[in-house]
Amino acid sequence: MASRWTVLNILKKTADYFGDREILSPRLDAELLLADTLGLDRVGLYVNFDRPLNAEELDHFRERVRRRAHHEPVQYILGRTEFWSLDLTVNESVLIPRADTEVLVEEVLAVADGRQRILDVGTGSGAVAIALASERPDFELSAIDLCPEALLVAKNNAEAHQLGERIEFQCADLADLPPGPFDLVVSNPPYITSDEWAGLMPEVRDYEPRLALDGGEDGLTAYRKLTRQVDRIMAPGGWLLVEVGVNQAEPVAALFAAAGLTEIHTRCDYAGLPRVVRGRKV
Repeated sequence: MASRWTVLNILKKTADYFGDREILSPRLDAELLLADTLGLDRVGLYVNFDRPLNAEELDHFRERVRRRAHHEPVQYILGRTEFWSLDLTVNESVLIPRADTEVLVEEVLAVADGRQRILDVGTGSGAVAIALASERPDFELSAIDLCPEALLVAKNNAEAHQLGERIEFQCADLADLPPGPFDLVVSNPPYITSDEWAGLMPEVRDYEPRLALDGGEDGLTAYRKLTRQVDRIMAPGGWLLVEVGVNQAEPVAALFAAAGLTEIHTRCDYAGLPRVVRGRKV
């Protein structure tokens, strides 16, 4: 007797199950997990709707479904994500790179002028540093993170894209940055406020590293630490560029101005939300 667990049947059942568990994108997540389990892409699923799953495939898929039903992010289950069209390894030691952060990369490329020495603060998976290295062979890149496990992920990602020799990775605290001087300092720092923490999606609150998310009572702790070090770490004419959260662009711009930065500008993401603040050292 033919198995009732064909690709089409299991997709429908899984999407319904995810919907009951309040997963935000139930059908998409079911497709991503099943496609990876079967070694297919999502188009491959649609041309194999009648394909039955064998016992080993079913067991492997069910375990993934169990994890997703507990709101573990798909990216952690698969062990990878895409950023700047680059395939990156991710795990619970690193923040999952978001498409919004690509705007930060775009802004760095917009202001970079020739050969630049760049510091990526809080590199996590290495997404920003690796994206910049992939675009500009003349960049001299340093990337720091306080978490040794995150640095290992970043190093492995850089090496996977043959960029390991282009980026110097260091374990360092945001409060005590390398001396530089740097032409560009770029960061997607922690910026979630204490009041926002409980209301975060469980995928974020329960799985992503709090160290990479918690910005203190008002979400601005990391920005204060960065701007206090402008004179020490940045070259004259250099740029500081940071990603910001909701309602943070104005207070971050004020911190930039208080640190003596000029040409302060806010860039919105593609949803129209203020996303990146940049300023230049005189």
